[in-house]
Amino acid sequence: MPTVAHVLVIEDDPAIRSALVRSLTDRGHAVSSARAGLDGLQQALDDSPDVVLLDLGLPDLDGHSLLSMLRAVRQTPVIVVTARDDDPSVVKALDAGADDYVVKPFGMDQLEARMRAVLRRTSGDGGSQALEIGELAIDPASREATLRGEALDLSRREFDLLLYLARHAGEVVSKREVLADVWNQPYGGGERTVDVHLSWLRRKLGESAAHPGYLHSIRGVGIRLAAPSEDLEGPADDSADDAPDGAPDPRP
Repeated sequence: MPTVAHVLVIEDDPAIRSALVRSLTDRGHAVSSARAGLDGLQQALDDSPDVVLLDLGLPDLDGHSLLSMLRAVRQTPVIVVTARDDDPSVVKALDAGADDYVVKPFGMDQLEARMRAVLRRTSGDGGSQALEIGELAIDPASREATLRGEALDLSRREFDLLLYLARHAGEVVSKREVLADVWNQPYGGGERTVDVHLSWLRRKLGESAAHPGYLHSIRGVGIRLAAPSEDLEGPADDSADDAPDGAPDPRP
């Protein structure tokens, strides 16, 4: 993260909002804030902050709805900051497009580290070189992917997942590694979310777990992306590892 980042805090609790603004400012960041969702959305559109800290319990609309609205028009990194620590809320926020999730109370060092990690992932510091695997082409800079020259209609998270697997093409990566590096959940606990996104990604690639093309589930190990002609020998694919290929896509 740059020495000075523009952080937008969307938080309805005045004490928490004030404390966050003060602490982030003391750490050298430019900080703006909003107490309501629609005001925060307008600021995000007008000011293009580097990262948004979003509370879910807002007075005018639910934070998940605001996140979906923001994702429809901006790819600004969003860290959900909330007291809701139940697994369904975490999964719902991440699936709606959140880049990370921090449960109150939290330390500023932890929040700062998460901001750095999110901005590293979204800034392209991990490598901006275009990748080609068989007839699949992925451009990190433009965040575009094509298959046989046809553009793939991918959600933000689907693209992040595909890019991560492409950067490890030919390697078997575990779902725990995917959770840590794509969802920023180093302690696991959300493998079902990975399964569902793999299912959606397979659908976009015109394949299925039972009839893989590029994405291969290795039973008891993880997932490997390889061009169809480069399918190396290994344990049999296990279609039961993934969500049904008919799983609905919840994107707005």
